[in-house]
Amino acid sequence: MAPDGAQEKGRPISGWLVIDKPAGVTSTSVVGKVRWALDAQKAGHAGTLDPAATGVLAIALGEATKTVPFITDAMKGYRFMVRFGTATTTDDAEGGVLQTSAERPTDAGIEAALAAFRGLIQQVPPQFSAVKVDGERAYDIARAGEGMDLAARDLFVESLDLVERPDADTAILEMVCGKGGYVRSIARDLGQALGCLGHVAWLRREWSGPFYAADGLSLAQVEDLARTPELESNLLPLETGLVDLPELILAPDGAVRLRNGNPGRVLAGEARPGDQAWGSYEGRPVAVGLYMGGELHPSRVFNL
Repeated sequence: MAPDGAQEKGRPISGWLVIDKPAGVTSTSVVGKVRWALDAQKAGHAGTLDPAATGVLAIALGEATKTVPFITDAMKGYRFMVRFGTATTTDDAEGGVLQTSAERPTDAGIEAALAAFRGLIQQVPPQFSAVKVDGERAYDIARAGEGMDLAARDLFVESLDLVERPDADTAILEMVCGKGGYVRSIARDLGQALGCLGHVAWLRREWSGPFYAADGLSLAQVEDLARTPELESNLLPLETGLVDLPELILAPDGAVRLRNGNPGRVLAGEARPGDQAWGSYEGRPVAVGLYMGGELHPSRVFNL
């Protein structure tokens, strides 16, 4: 918030802008570029991509930032190349070489090993990751040359498939997984399971929830269209981030009560009691909350 009641800089615009992130830039820098280009008061992204990674980065603006958790929780699709024969400090091509192997897996060997990486698995994050260790980011500790025993985390992998084998040294895989997955850990652990080591050569996030890289703008387009109505015309509505939640149609008095932070009466919708849902009035989103007793009990209210 701006101090002493001063106005926040920028315009109070809300919605989503889908970016096809190039390699070599951080997710945070993309957010800054988009916020500047749209002269927006507030912006944030829905799920970090490593600087070396490319693909979909959904940028939430204004009140849409309140829907970010629903996108970070959504399923995501990745396409990536594993390079066999080398383990690196970062589990990707950016890091230093830790160990090498002359072994190379067969296609059949890869296919057989992938089975252990599907379903609900336990995954240890890379040493160079944003996981917090005693209040510090793991990558800060790793950069100082210290090793860590990071705790394994649950990850749901819906699918993981070998889609191409360019040569003996590499394999291209596609994966669909839930929240918190590290593709670099998949490459590292697959290489270990095959006895040949491995790391991510390149990584592309094809989609995240309702957002697709193929629909995204390039950073060059964002720069070229900066501060123009044409750029703003690419904004998707706030409720795009709520696609996985049922919509409830609010009564007029229910919308008023919800905007004041109180439970509001619902006229129609597909939600069941206890479901998380979002309420709309006259086609505009009003709030997200729990549906109970014919009312929506708000957890987030949209100031549109």
